[in-house]
Amino acid sequence: MSDWNLPWTGACRCGRVKLKVSAPPLLTMACHCTGCQRMTASAFSLSVGVPAEAFEVTEGEPVIGGLHGDDVHHYFCPHCMSWLYTRPPAMSWFVNVRATMLDGAPGSTPFIETYTSEKLDWVETPAVHSFETFPAQEAYPRLVAAFAERHAKSAS
Repeated sequence: MSDWNLPWTGACRCGRVKLKVSAPPLLTMACHCTGCQRMTASAFSLSVGVPAEAFEVTEGEPVIGGLHGDDVHHYFCPHCMSWLYTRPPAMSWFVNVRATMLDGAPGSTPFIETYTSEKLDWVETPAVHSFETFPAQEAYPRLVAAFAERHAKSAS
């Protein structure tokens, strides 16, 4: 898909924190880990991985919530507590935006699914690639390229 209708905008549930994405996604994902299940109160979390330089908070000041460790930072609205996005410090080039925080949830069909080892038995997604945990760091360039190729083909 070459026309993503960018920029994308979005907000938390109460609208106090607003977001903007100005470049096409690198990946779309569903994570089935029990942490995501608990933070979303659902079977999985949906996210759109975007380049860090194409993401901005345009209003409000999100706070770190969920786990407060060094391995991943989950950002929430301090008022309504909506989970907005995740920044994995080991992947500073990447911001994982919760797809449903973006107006119309663009690009929300998952291309990959992670932590299938923890998924609920009845859950199925249309993801093209499945991983029992997270893909190895060195797998991401290949996945990003495959996602781009798939969407380039669908635009022709």
